[in-house]
Amino acid sequence: MESTRVDRWLWAVRITKTRPDAAAACRGGHIKVNDQPAKPATTVSPGDQIRARVNHSTRILEVVRVIQKRVGAAEAAACFIDHTPPPPPQPVLPVARRDRGAGRPTKRERRVLDAWRAGEGI
Repeated sequence: MESTRVDRWLWAVRITKTRPDAAAACRGGHIKVNDQPAKPATTVSPGDQIRARVNHSTRILEVVRVIQKRVGAAEAAACFIDHTPPPPPQPVLPVARRDRGAGRPTKRERRVLDAWRAGEGI
């Protein structure tokens, strides 16, 4: 077995939950094999690079081993190399919190909170 369908491979290595989800991602233009748009029946073989936009993030994967059946997570992780860059750090914004049971803020406290939020750019 030297190659398989891209939708089947994405499902087998647990990138998508179901094979129809993988096929829909291909039809929607969210999957590229070697920087070419992929149809569900596009074949992948070891050494191919796959760009998959799944769950609002883009993953860059290199095919190491071709499998057609869904396997355990540890074995599936050994079938590809993840070249996805780490996400950019999210800025840590302070959160306005009130003590539990303190009730609703008073009018003065609301004005202070509104001024604080306006200064933070929220």
